[in-house]
Amino acid sequence: MTWDAGNYDTRFGFVARGGETLVDLLDPSPGERVLDLGCGTGDLTAKIAERGASVVGLDSDKSMIARARARFPDLEFVHGDGHEFSLGTFDSVFSNAALHWLTRPQEVTSAVRAALRAGGRFVAEQGGAGNVAQTLAALNAARADAGRAEVSPMPWYYPTVGEHATLLESCGFRVHLMIHYNRPSPLDDCPDGIVDWAQMFAGNYYADIPEEQHRSFFADAARYGEKLRRDDGVTVIDYVRLRWRAEAV
Repeated sequence: MTWDAGNYDTRFGFVARGGETLVDLLDPSPGERVLDLGCGTGDLTAKIAERGASVVGLDSDKSMIARARARFPDLEFVHGDGHEFSLGTFDSVFSNAALHWLTRPQEVTSAVRAALRAGGRFVAEQGGAGNVAQTLAALNAARADAGRAEVSPMPWYYPTVGEHATLLESCGFRVHLMIHYNRPSPLDDCPDGIVDWAQMFAGNYYADIPEEQHRSFFADAARYGEKLRRDDGVTVIDYVRLRWRAEAV
């Protein structure tokens, strides 16, 4: 997937804001070496650096890395694949709203464990089981109107608590905290609601539909997604998140 990094910052800043309490859970210490895995445009990387940690941001999208470097020139950002990386040893690995995009989770978790010292922390949040279920139902209904089958499998990894805790333990972690919770997210800066969201995050749901049919597809998606719109006209996406803190053993 190719990202629109500028649009991501201006319209979807709630993604980074939703991770600010995750930085508190990480509780980085001065001098600690931290990896921000899936750093995007660097907002939370900078928050970690403000705590005095030495932080490296890693992302697989070149436009995200370029924007992060432009915004925070004093910080280190690396273009690379979260499934496999070698950047030395870290005291902690942090990740917000990125790991569900990495669809080989065992490889990712093993790479994180290899990057951590014994006793190091892995603090992360990603989409959990049931994430954006109503949103995707609206997009799949619009696909049906366009004569297309539902997207299967989904292009994301949304695990349950049991699935992901088991994976972490099998890769050499002790799970200290894991919570699965609803986090409805208003698209305050997206006047077209579900259409704006789909154009940023769900290209797979219309990639196989001819471009001349996109207008009708998005109109159908907006109609089916009307149940997600509040009385004030703002669409609220049905995010469900999985958050954890684990220790490398």
